[in-house]
Amino acid sequence: MEYHEAANFLFDLRRYPSREGLDATRALCDSLGNPQDDLVCVQIAGSNGKGSTARMVERTLREAGLDVGLFTSPHLSDLRERVRVNGRKVTKRAVCEYTDAVREHVLDAAAEGDCPTFFESTTVLALWAFARAEVDVAVLEVGIGGRYDATSVVDPLASAVTSVTLEHTELLGDTVAEIARDKAQVAGTSPLVTSTTGDALAAVRDEVEAVVTVGGASADVRARYEGRDGLSGRVALDGPDWSVETRLSQLGTHQAANAGVAATLSRQVAEALDVPLDEATVERGLAGAHWPGRFEVMNRDPLTVLDGAHNPGSCESVAATLAEFDYDDLHLVVGAMSDKDHAGMAAALPRADHVYTCRADNERAESPAVLARAFEASGRSGEVHVGGNVPDALAAARSAAGSGDAVLLTGSLYVVAEAREEWVRPEIPKRVTGLDEARAALESADVTEGGVRRMRGEGVHRVVKTRVRPRQARYLKQEMLSLDGECAVSGLSAQEYDPVDVVLMGTLAQFRRLLERLADQPYGLQQVGERLRETLGIRTDDPEYPWEAGTAVMGIINVTPDSFHDGGEYDALDEARERAEAMVEAGVDILDVGGESTRPGAEPVPVEEEIRRVVPLVEAVADLDALVSVDTRKAEVARAALDAGADIINDVTGLDDPEMREVVAEYRPPTVVMHSIDAPVDPDTDVEYDDVVEDVVEQVRERVLLAEKAGLDRSRIIVDPGLGFGKSRHENFELLDRLDEFHALGCPVLVGHSHKSMFSLVGEEGGDAPAGTVAASALAADRGADVIRVHDVPENVVAVRTAHALDGAMDDAGNDEGP
Repeated sequence: MEYHEAANFLFDLRRYPSREGLDATRALCDSLGNPQDDLVCVQIAGSNGKGSTARMVERTLREAGLDVGLFTSPHLSDLRERVRVNGRKVTKRAVCEYTDAVREHVLDAAAEGDCPTFFESTTVLALWAFARAEVDVAVLEVGIGGRYDATSVVDPLASAVTSVTLEHTELLGDTVAEIARDKAQVAGTSPLVTSTTGDALAAVRDEVEAVVTVGGASADVRARYEGRDGLSGRVALDGPDWSVETRLSQLGTHQAANAGVAATLSRQVAEALDVPLDEATVERGLAGAHWPGRFEVMNRDPLTVLDGAHNPGSCESVAATLAEFDYDDLHLVVGAMSDKDHAGMAAALPRADHVYTCRADNERAESPAVLARAFEASGRSGEVHVGGNVPDALAAARSAAGSGDAVLLTGSLYVVAEAREEWVRPEIPKRVTGLDEARAALESADVTEGGVRRMRGEGVHRVVKTRVRPRQARYLKQEMLSLDGECAVSGLSAQEYDPVDVVLMGTLAQFRRLLERLADQPYGLQQVGERLRETLGIRTDDPEYPWEAGTAVMGIINVTPDSFHDGGEYDALDEARERAEAMVEAGVDILDVGGESTRPGAEPVPVEEEIRRVVPLVEAVADLDALVSVDTRKAEVARAALDAGADIINDVTGLDDPEMREVVAEYRPPTVVMHSIDAPVDPDTDVEYDDVVEDVVEQVRERVLLAEKAGLDRSRIIVDPGLGFGKSRHENFELLDRLDEFHALGCPVLVGHSHKSMFSLVGEEGGDAPAGTVAASALAADRGADVIRVHDVPENVVAVRTAHALDGAMDDAGNDEGP
C-alpha cells in the first residue's frame, strides 16, 4: 500500500460517530492486540489550552530522559503531525503498515454499520505507533469531551482538565457544569489536575474524589503570569513543596495555568515511574515547548500573529495577550467554521481598525459575508472588508498595515494552517539528470504509479517540488500544461482542505511565463509565484558574507581535550593562534572555535569552563582576515563569545534553548541552525525516516522559523543537515548527494562532514578520513553547499576551488543554462 492510498483510506472515514460509546475504538484496538494495554498514558481534556499543555508535558518528560509519544489534533497540514515520538512525526511507512493492518477490520465494521471514525482511527494509530516504539509515556490530547472520546480507551496514570467553556453543547451538555462533568471522566489513578474555576470546578469535584487545582492564590498549585519579555512569557509556579520560575515560548496569562497543569502532571508521572525530575529540568521543559498556531508571532514589522482561537473563551485570551504589545492600528483577519459562536467571538476579540473576513478551504467554513455581519453587529470594529480566501485576505491586511501596526489572523486552526503556508511552504529544487531521478522526485510527492510512468520523462529541465492547496494545485497544473510543461499532483486528495505536494517540471522559459501568469491571481497563487521566483532566481546585489560569492570554507579549531579528531592538539593559546593564521593563509573564510565536544559519549562541559576555553582564543584571532564562529549550544557562552568579537554562532541543537534564541535576537549574528536528534550524539539512537532529506528539511524549517521569529533575517540563518547526528552512514551520503534541496529553506547551507564515520563506507576510519573528506568537499561544493566545515583547510580549499572551476568551465562552454 502506498502512502497516498493509506492516508486517503483514513480520510474517507466518517467525521462524526453514529453512536455514543467506545465500542468501535475498543474493537479496533482489539484487532491490533490492544496496544494501549502496555502504555503509560497522560490524558488531557479541556475546552482551551489542552494542546499547549500536552506539548509542555511531552517536552518536560523528554528533558527528564524519557521516550515520549504525543497525540494531538487537529493537524495543520499533514495527517502525521497528530502522532509524534520524541518530537518526530510518525513515518509514512508506519501509516501504511497500520492501515494495512486495520483495513479489513474497518471494512467489516462499516458493513455492519459501526465503522470507526477518522478521529477514532487516528487515535488508535497513535496508540499502535507508541506501543511499537516502546515509549515510556504516551501523552494524549482529548478530542471532544472526555467520557466517550476515543482517547478514553486508555486507563491513564495522570490526567487533567485544563479549562471549560460552552462548546459542542449538542454532544456534551447545555451548561458549563454539564460539560465539566463529561470532561472529568478522564480521571486516572493519580489525582486529577485542573485549572477550572467556579461552576466547572464544582462539577469536577462532584465527579472526582482526588483533585489538584492550579490557578490563583487559593489553588493547590499557584500559577502567576509575570508579563511578556520579548517573545517569551515569564511565569512562576508554586506547589506544596516545589517552585519553578521560567519563560515560555507561548505568550499569555492563560499559559501560566497551562504550565502549572503541565508541571504537576509531569511530576506525577516522574514520581510513579521513579524518574528524577528536579526543578531545573521542569524549567527547561516548559521553556523549550513551542506550539505552532497558538499566538505565534510570525513577523515583527508589522507585528503579525497567527492564533487558532475558535470560541469566545480563547478569543478573550488572544485579546489579553495582544494587549501586551504596543501597536498603532489593528488589522484583524478572521475565518471560522459554521458551527462556532461568531457573535461571541466578535465580542471577545480586540477592537480592530480593519476587519478582513475570509473563508478557509473547508466545507465546514462559514461564508465571509456572514462573518462580516457578526463583526458589524458587534460594534467593535472599524471598516469591515468582506474577503474571499485566506491567503488573499492575509496579503491584503499585511499590505495595508503600516510598520507600527499589528495583523492578527484568527478564528480557526484551519485558517491558521492556510496562512502559515506563507512561511513554511517548501519549494524544493530537485536535481534531475535522468529517468531514475525523475521517478524519485515524483514518488516523493506521492504521485500515483500511473502518473509517475507518464511524466517521469518530462522531468529533465527544471524540477521544483512544493506544497499547495488543492485549488492551487489544479490551477498550476492547468497553466503548466498550457505552457507545454508538466505538473504532477499527489494522489493524496481525499482531504480537500489539506495541502498536497506537486512537482513542477519545465524549462526556465516555461517557468518564467508561469510566474507572469501567477502575478495577479487570487487564492494565494501570487504568493506561490513569488516563492517560486526566489527558488529559481539569481542574486543581483553585492555579497555581504563570503558564502554569498561561492562556497566558503570554515576551518575548525577545537580547544577541547576530547574532540573526536584533534582533541587537545590546539589547547594552548599560542598554538591555536598559529593554527588559525595558517588556515587564513591557506584561504579559509571562517574560523570555527569549539570548546565542547559533541562526539558520542562526550561529557557536558560547565559553562564557566567552556567560556575559559573559548573567549581567549576568540580575542586572539579576531584581528585575522576571516570571520570568527563559535561552536556552542549554551547561551552564556554565545553571549561571552560575541562580546569578545565573534561574528557567527554555530549551534548544534538548532536553537533548542530559548535563551540562545534571545541571545541571537539581541546580537543578530549569522547563526548556524543544525538538525540534530541528540547533542552530544547518542550512538544508541535509532531514527526512522521516510525520506531522510525531505524529513530533515521539514524539521529544520520549524527551527528556521524560531530563529526568524527571534528577529534574525533569513539570509543570516545558515542551515546544517547535521551529518552524523541521528543518521546512518548511508543517510549521511544521501544528504550530501541532495544537499541542494536544502535551499528550499531560503537559507545558506552548511555541511559538516570532516573525518566523520560515514567514510568507513569507502574504506577510511572515522576520525581519520582525509581523502574522503576532500572528495566530499568537492561534491558538496558541486551540490550547492554555501559553507563547508573542515579540519584540514589547504586541501579542502583546493577541492572547493576545483568544483568552482568546473562550474566556470561549463558556463564558458555554454553547457549550463544558468538560472
